[in-house]
Amino acid sequence: MPFVLKPIVLYIIAVIFLRLTGRRSISQMTISQTVLVLSLGHIIVEPFADKDIKKTIMVAAILAILLILFEITEFYSKGFSKIAVGKEIVIVTDGVIDRKNMKKLKLTKDELYSRLRQKGISKIEDIKKATLETNGELGFELTKAAQPITIGDLEYILNKVLSKQSTSIEHIDLVEELKKKEK
Repeated sequence: MPFVLKPIVLYIIAVIFLRLTGRRSISQMTISQTVLVLSLGHIIVEPFADKDIKKTIMVAAILAILLILFEITEFYSKGFSKIAVGKEIVIVTDGVIDRKNMKKLKLTKDELYSRLRQKGISKIEDIKKATLETNGELGFELTKAAQPITIGDLEYILNKVLSKQSTSIEHIDLVEELKKKEK
């Protein structure tokens, strides 16, 4: 195989292997997963271990260009992106864990609860929808009852209450009132 083709083929093989092993960022990997990724990196680079510095620089440049090309292609092609990166996977719907998707992701219930606690969610019933994103992060949407109240919500309630008490009170803008208080 020609020297220039070798890093291209090995890069594509590495992406396929990493895609098959799951979707976790380095910070979320177990020790064995981290060792696998590092070993895979070493194995991919090993055929290029050469004393010729020019070849080493050329391999590094080819790999960097491949990364850029992959990212550009992922951006412009949904089909390629779905194959190379995948798409988010729903793991909780209306407070119910999707065991089939959890098993597919090799994500334990304990890992899910740990991630939920890190996001400040103590009850699974508070989740309308939770997904494992393509970057390994947990995405979620809370039920209406579990969502924190916003200034807009508070402003709406306050103005509703005040409008029932008296018709002469004008609309209150809490954001403006808070800005006045800070001055």
